[in-house]
Amino acid sequence: MEQNFEDWIGRSATRLDVVTERLLAEYRATLSPYLFETSENICPPGFHFGLAPAISALQAAGPDGAERKGMFLPPIQLPRRMWAGGSIETIRPLRLGQKVCRASRIADIGFKRGSSGELCLVSLMHDISDQDGMAIRERQDLVFREAASMPSSLPAESGPIEAEVMVDASPLLLFRFSAFTFNGHRIHYDLAHAAEEGYPNLLVHGPLQAVLMLNLAARRLNGTPGQFVYRCLAPLYGGTRFGVSFDRQASRARMIRGDGVTAAEGQALSQGTG
Repeated sequence: MEQNFEDWIGRSATRLDVVTERLLAEYRATLSPYLFETSENICPPGFHFGLAPAISALQAAGPDGAERKGMFLPPIQLPRRMWAGGSIETIRPLRLGQKVCRASRIADIGFKRGSSGELCLVSLMHDISDQDGMAIRERQDLVFREAASMPSSLPAESGPIEAEVMVDASPLLLFRFSAFTFNGHRIHYDLAHAAEEGYPNLLVHGPLQAVLMLNLAARRLNGTPGQFVYRCLAPLYGGTRFGVSFDRQASRARMIRGDGVTAAEGQALSQGTG
């Protein structure tokens, strides 16, 4: 039955952080082959995903490893959570040593019924600022779903992928990105839990896909897009090899699975200078 969470819309939280040498080094060490090259003191696109995360005690985690619903997010009864997409507006890049404030709020909550059953869609807004003012505005779209009725299977490889960048979705890559973002969601590192949720392997993070598309767009456009919008279209599984492509004429990026299916797509709407 559909729940009413109108009172949760507008709920906010503010968290502080610092762009440290260690955090920036972790980001570069994990993703350096795929990042837009910046000077040593400038953070590459997507670095903000690792700043000011929700840090809850172990006992405050839900069964899926993420922060228990009912704390910042409403107590949605649907058990499976996934990343649906979002947008990233880069006003200017973050810099090493800056103190950062991330102001977050719940922008919208809605219910709909899809082919897989009831869905709850939650949109979060994040304003990320430093001593010089606003740097990044981000929207994150989450979807909560019913439990899987039966396990899915890995998509069959269809042959060589036509893509500019090829990435191995190794368990190490997924674990290190989870660690960088302090993301406890077990579908990214706990194979047994992923199977319990009906997945044939670990899942590649939605933000990781956004990072790869955004950085390829920045490399091809020779600058971080002023605004980048993206959406996740199909599950992208660990233990596989996938491609990232960018059509400069259309300013469109794609994540391509081994079976040729587009797992996610992104659009650079304006070019920045960072």
